[in-house]
Amino acid sequence: MAMARASSGLAYPERFYAAAAYAGFDGSPNSANSVSSKFQNDTALLLYALYQQATVGPCNTPKPSTWNAVEQSKWKSWYGLASMPPAEAMRLFVKILEEEDPGWYSRASNFVSEPVVDFQTNHNPKVEPVVENGNSFPETKTISSENGSSMETQDKDVVSEGLGSVVVYDQWVAPPISGQRPKARYEHGAAVIQDKMYIYGGNHNGRYLNDLHVLDLRSWTWSKVDAKVGAESDESKSPATITHCAGHSLIAWENKLVSIAGHTKDPSESIQVKGFDPQTHTWSTLKTYGKAPVSRGGQSVTLVGTSLVIFGGQDAKRSLLNDLHILDLETMTWDEIDAVGVPPSPRSDHAAAVHAERYLLIFGGGSHATCFNDLHVLDLQAMEWTRPTQQGEIPSPRAGHAGVTVGENWFIVGGGDNKSGASETVVLNMSTLVWSVVTSVEGRVPLASEGLSLAVSSYNGEDVLVSFGGYNGRYSNEVNVLKPSHKSTLQSKIVETPVPDSVSAVHNATNATNATNATRDESEFEAGQEGKIREIVMDNVDPEPMKSKGEVSSEHLIATLKSEKEELESSLSKEKSQTIQLKQELAEAETRNTDLYKELQSVRGQLAAEQSRCFKLEVDVAELRQKLQTMETLQKELELLQRQKAASEQAALNAKHRQGSGGMWVGLLEPRRSSNKFEYNRGERGEARFSGDVADSPDEEKARVSGLERDFKAPESEAIARVLENNGSTEELKALARLGEESDVDEEMEEESRVFEVKNEKTKFCSIRPTK
Repeated sequence: MAMARASSGLAYPERFYAAAAYAGFDGSPNSANSVSSKFQNDTALLLYALYQQATVGPCNTPKPSTWNAVEQSKWKSWYGLASMPPAEAMRLFVKILEEEDPGWYSRASNFVSEPVVDFQTNHNPKVEPVVENGNSFPETKTISSENGSSMETQDKDVVSEGLGSVVVYDQWVAPPISGQRPKARYEHGAAVIQDKMYIYGGNHNGRYLNDLHVLDLRSWTWSKVDAKVGAESDESKSPATITHCAGHSLIAWENKLVSIAGHTKDPSESIQVKGFDPQTHTWSTLKTYGKAPVSRGGQSVTLVGTSLVIFGGQDAKRSLLNDLHILDLETMTWDEIDAVGVPPSPRSDHAAAVHAERYLLIFGGGSHATCFNDLHVLDLQAMEWTRPTQQGEIPSPRAGHAGVTVGENWFIVGGGDNKSGASETVVLNMSTLVWSVVTSVEGRVPLASEGLSLAVSSYNGEDVLVSFGGYNGRYSNEVNVLKPSHKSTLQSKIVETPVPDSVSAVHNATNATNATNATRDESEFEAGQEGKIREIVMDNVDPEPMKSKGEVSSEHLIATLKSEKEELESSLSKEKSQTIQLKQELAEAETRNTDLYKELQSVRGQLAAEQSRCFKLEVDVAELRQKLQTMETLQKELELLQRQKAASEQAALNAKHRQGSGGMWVGLLEPRRSSNKFEYNRGERGEARFSGDVADSPDEEKARVSGLERDFKAPESEAIARVLENNGSTEELKALARLGEESDVDEEMEEESRVFEVKNEKTKFCSIRPTK
């Protein structure tokens, strides 16, 4: 095996004290003057502050008066280091000294005995040095303790990177933070744009926040953003208020921030989408189309290509959700997804990630009664839910955790189960679905809390995880940083683990290797303890033969990337032009829709008026029908009356005739009563007369009437006979004549002929003179 020989250097803190003595910090009154003579003013002030931080601790001395400019500058430099751990200050002091005077250690080694360590590659030594600037020194791992300070526990590889950099792999450290820290909070939103981490909103003591802060990840300096409300623009934006919210999601999109959903004091009916422009420091409400989901908080929002995938959460009525929606950021159109398979149960405060731009992973979360540690996968092409089998060190149930992806690895930090916080930081290989533990913390620290945020950034080509805030009995505003090992080491840890069949739902996505790394021969060796992640170190091989090959490959790769970039830019310009055209068409369609809607309203009004008029007409028709029926009845009655009238008139006419003709014989038949003697006169001449001194006997009277009845066949004759029988008067005969008015004309004529015959008979009868 290849052997490498490097000077191990002094261990800390001896290495720091040697560097301090070399720089001139010997504790004498003239030490400051000697330091300022060796270095520039800003470097001397920084070294002084780091020396004070390492030997004394955080600055607690009063601020000097303004007349002493030198002392005030020294105080500001020291005070700006805040609560940086002493061990971190020692390392930064040595690193700055090496940058200013690379040969200091060789000159200082004349006064210090330097041990030399032989180490063998692909072997696990007790101390694993890293060669840098011709020197080597061990790395000390720092672990956050109960009070938030750091302590040295064991040696580990260190890659020094300068002021404020992270010098430990796979361990959480607190970087040197300066500036005014944001208020402690949890359930806030965090996103990174160009080495700046933005923090928006959150919850503090039950109150929703709306402030916006930014942390410069190169200088580790906080600053507050004086955001304002933007005016209405032509890009479908409308005025917005800076909303106090918590449980929302903050997404970086095209160098802008998109805040979506979240709990507010006065919740709206549907999800609100707001945008922030870091250039103009303005907020605006983004107009969306389609049916927006119900408002909620504690949901997961995942950026997949140009779309946001929203799952689950808790609405304003504290009802848990498990619905799935997609927002297209180019058209700002909502789409509700009805996927097949068994979805995750309703939950909030879970974590989500996307793998290979196709698979959406949902892990953990909680309901009102319990927390989960299940894993669900959604195929975004087939829109099908599956629940694969998890392998490795499966995390405990938790909610309120945070996660980010680095390559095909998904890092999960924090969370809790309503009893205690989750102390371990875990990682899931999304290709094999195997869990492993990266590191753990002890005590009630911010990293073991709920509602913290986690973002990923890059420093010197390496990925860095940055956490902020959280709640575990107290609110936090601390920043912690973890530098994960090389992306391939996590997969190498479980390379011997067989992949189960249930993992076939998630395809293995191959990450492209960087051609510039071809100058290194990556060899892996295990760490000192079980569960440590394998590190990649540089072997002492001759890099020159591989350099030219790497340059050729790099040039070819650059040319390929340029051509692909041009194609992508061309397609992007086409897509943008199509998007603009679609927006114009959409605006025209909306205008037409508005006009059509107005016309529709007008037609509806006219139709309502016509319907009212038709109803009135129907009422009128019903009334006319009723009147028509009444008129028909009246017509019948009129006809009946007319017939009765005609009959009456005819009867009256007949009565006149009877009176005219009948008066003669009635007068002839009219009895004249005088002292029991009846006389019947015939005409005025008195030719035929019936008289007697004594009236006829009853029997004779009845016989005479019976004879008359036989002569008078008609009913009227019978009536006349009865009148005569009863010695009726002329009025009775007239009344009897009026009774015949109701009969028909023909019957009247017949009756008239019979009466005439009767008259003749009576005339004959009356002309007979009785003998004495």
